[in-house]
Amino acid sequence: MSELKQDQYWMQQAIELAKRGLYSTKPNPNVGCVIVKDNQVIGEGFHPKAGQPHAEVFALREAGEQAQGATAYVTLEPCAHYGRTPPCAEALVKAQVKKVVVACPDPNPLVAGKGVQILKNAGIEVEIGICEDSAAKLNQGFLKAMSTGMPYVRLKVASSLDGRTAMASGESKWITGSAAREDVQHWRAISGAVITGIDTVIADDCQLNVRSLNNIDIETVAQPKRVILDRRGRLPLTAKILENPETVMVMGPYRQELADLGVIQLEIQPLKTLLQTLSKQYQIYDVLVEAGATLSTVFLQEGLVDEMISYVAPTLLGQSARAMFNAEFEYMAQQLRFKLLDVVQLDQDIRLRLIPTQEKV
Repeated sequence: MSELKQDQYWMQQAIELAKRGLYSTKPNPNVGCVIVKDNQVIGEGFHPKAGQPHAEVFALREAGEQAQGATAYVTLEPCAHYGRTPPCAEALVKAQVKKVVVACPDPNPLVAGKGVQILKNAGIEVEIGICEDSAAKLNQGFLKAMSTGMPYVRLKVASSLDGRTAMASGESKWITGSAAREDVQHWRAISGAVITGIDTVIADDCQLNVRSLNNIDIETVAQPKRVILDRRGRLPLTAKILENPETVMVMGPYRQELADLGVIQLEIQPLKTLLQTLSKQYQIYDVLVEAGATLSTVFLQEGLVDEMISYVAPTLLGQSARAMFNAEFEYMAQQLRFKLLDVVQLDQDIRLRLIPTQEKV
């Protein structure tokens, strides 16, 4: 096996380790580390939760003195700053590893090349970019927020074959089956916040939290904030979403009764500014939008959606049912086009993952 193939093999092991923190590390990134010597794993670790040791620390503890002269495979550039934990780059230097292979550079200004420089200054060989695309997918929100100040926004929709999301009366339970609804729990669980509109809360009395995940203890999941856009202050105090008020944020006029419950209240602001606020002030780097046609359309038309997750059920609801989007276009040139990332069948439904594209017809 070539050296490149070996590096890719061990980095894939580190990526699999990083995935173990997928639902619990927010707002920290998912990171895995494997330490290899004489083609054998002598230490491995992943970052489980903010405030706990980083992946490299767990791996170095397991490796012990054997780490000297070994190669460390890390999915994200080792940190170079003192936060809740000491710098991992310095820990690798202290352990006297021979080489560090890094999948993704860290755009966080507190790191951004400094971790690599600490290693190089100590005479440690460093290689960057092995399996970078695969590792980056684990931290799309973190990487985007550190680079741009904006979170990664996913828009989730569920519709019939004729693009309808509810009957004219508002009845919408259920268009898709249980497998599709279970899949939605994953996207909520990796999100720092779920954004919805007040009309959806009033119509569905939804909770928008994570209630079940396959083979995962829900108690270990960092629940997303539920962000409600309520410009006229209509949120009922009896709404189910307020059963856990400490995880609720409301953008609307100030209401003392919400403050008494512990709800975080945000001033009314444009959607782009709201996203920047969530990222910069609240360290929310992944956002899931689960809303009605009006709000979903605005997010798309303002170019704020990074990815659309569309569940399609094999059913027809008819022309009087509510449309998935309510944009009004006159010309083909105005259409919103997407690039298809993947298609997955979930029992009788399908899930399409798409990214908006500027491609013109």
